[in-house]
Amino acid sequence: MSNKLNILFICNKSPWPPQEGGPIAMNNLIEGVMADGHNVKVLAINTNKYHTDPAEIPEHYKNQTNIELVYIDLGIKPIPAFLNLFTNKSYHIQRFISERFRNKLIEVLSKQHFDIVQIETLFMSPYIDTIREFSSASIVLRAHNIEHLIWKRVASITKNLFRKAYIKHLANTLEDYEKNILNKYDGILPISSKDEGFFKQESKKPVKTISFGVNTNKLISTSNTKSEHALFHIGSMNWIPNEEGIKWFLEEVWPKVITEVPNIKLYLAGREMPSWLKNLNRNNVIIVGEVPDAYVFIKSKTISIAPLFSGSGIRIKIIESMALGKAVISTTIGAEGINYADNENIMIADDVSSYVKAIIKLYNDVEFCDRIGENARKLIHKEHDNSKLIDKMVEFYQETR
Repeated sequence: MSNKLNILFICNKSPWPPQEGGPIAMNNLIEGVMADGHNVKVLAINTNKYHTDPAEIPEHYKNQTNIELVYIDLGIKPIPAFLNLFTNKSYHIQRFISERFRNKLIEVLSKQHFDIVQIETLFMSPYIDTIREFSSASIVLRAHNIEHLIWKRVASITKNLFRKAYIKHLANTLEDYEKNILNKYDGILPISSKDEGFFKQESKKPVKTISFGVNTNKLISTSNTKSEHALFHIGSMNWIPNEEGIKWFLEEVWPKVITEVPNIKLYLAGREMPSWLKNLNRNNVIIVGEVPDAYVFIKSKTISIAPLFSGSGIRIKIIESMALGKAVISTTIGAEGINYADNENIMIADDVSSYVKAIIKLYNDVEFCDRIGENARKLIHKEHDNSKLIDKMVEFYQETR
């Protein structure tokens, strides 16, 4: 173990409970550096969109992380959202600016010395100046995505012209902010090697990819429930790329699949199911909604679908599904950041016909399906072991000091 560090994590949402992509990614790093012997403090935003009851956070987690939450209402305000059209400021970023959060941050920095302040996601960047004023710590950005790229991709597939124009405005102002703020950091930790190129191009500061890591011991201890040979998707449905991908799949792919293999089933799990999905009446589509244990759910099925056409970074549910030995069918965009081999440890499908063919192949050839899943498990255990990634991250911290 390297010299013990005091690390402050500033998070755009609570890392506990780790039940969706962002919190899972944050929590894995937090638990990883604690396991490596470092001292951690967590200061996170609590929002109307992703709300955590502090009373439900386990006592051992509170004691280890000294976690504190500050509420910010991130709801879209129609008038400020409209007026933002006439400014060059990013509405995405402006929503995260809070005097209450700034005051709490000052209190935390005044009470304790930190060697590293890790800002989780671009959206917490407005607090860099406050950190500089009250701390000598190195400030590191953990970039879960290239944020503006997500919105550019969403705009490109949006059909409503007014909505398309507004999303383009959001993407452009966010891009300007993202590119201009990067050099205020001491280092940048992108989550995928594909994203690393962008950050190296736009920043003069050290950049190192630290991908999403899985706790291999936890995966091994997961229940060995017998898997139903069926399709599944798991992911938060209040994330636009997930909802749009599933909508495309149900409208374009599923009718053709069900014609070829009438007995096949599709299970859809995740938080914040929209009303159109809750009320869906499609052959052999089961709306599961939020599940108590994502790993147990993933292990209960055999074939994961990830029809993503926008987004950035790395898709955590794909990594977790592969780590648990599931055959994954993803688009090229969905599989970004994974060192995959098509038809060996994953199946890539970017259009309707290839998606249909991949599903039928995996469903009808169980031996092939099992082989894809086993190869996927080996790949993730080799390249995404959390303890190995933590060692690399701590080495990077030393470079920024």
